[in-house]
Amino acid sequence: MTGRSGGRPSLYPTLVYADAKAAITQLTEAFGFTELSVYEGENGLVLHAELTQGNGAVMLGSKGTGGVFDTAMKSAGPSGVYVVVDDVDAHHRRAVEHSAEILMPPTDQEYGSRDYMARDLEGNIWSFGTYAPEIPG
Repeated sequence: MTGRSGGRPSLYPTLVYADAKAAITQLTEAFGFTELSVYEGENGLVLHAELTQGNGAVMLGSKGTGGVFDTAMKSAGPSGVYVVVDDVDAHHRRAVEHSAEILMPPTDQEYGSRDYMARDLEGNIWSFGTYAPEIPG
């Protein structure tokens, strides 16, 4: 997921949550993300947040901010995001310890990956595994 300049990712999955603060807590505590930045409005809604995992990142915010992205996502359904992790079993144990809803336990796949799948508090599907395709430069 490394971008072409400065080592920055070139793709950022972006999600909106009814309770972005709870989402940030779950993503950091259960799924091991690191909070990079969180910007809140005067009303306490999360206007924009960035969380990192490995060399990738996800952006998120609160539903109901009235911004262009929030408006465009108004009728969107849950999203799915795949995150590469080094130790799937340890990552899974952490998620279970924090009561994450596990949809599929760590499983060896036919294509050589080991991964598991979980649902976050608002229905988004997060897959964590070892599959990391090489992207030609």
